[in-house]
Amino acid sequence: MEDSQVRDQLALERTLLANERTLLAYLRSALAFAAAGAAILHFYAQQALLVTLAWGLVAAGAAIGIWGAYRFAQVRRRLRN
Repeated sequence: MEDSQVRDQLALERTLLANERTLLAYLRSALAFAAAGAAILHFYAQQALLVTLAWGLVAAGAAIGIWGAYRFAQVRRRLRN
């Protein structure tokens, strides 16, 4: 392999690893939102406003996780082509 080919391959590998780290950040955020919602539900189940907020946090966590997985797959597909 030539130097330029090695450099290109290493750059691609770094980008793939960065994409995986980004996915993990999305999943960490999704888990934090869902856990916050679950904690509010557990401790404040009698207050309607907080229950609504908690379910919103759980839904936001799910949406963040789905969005992160979608973005990961999209970037990965573009890098592989």
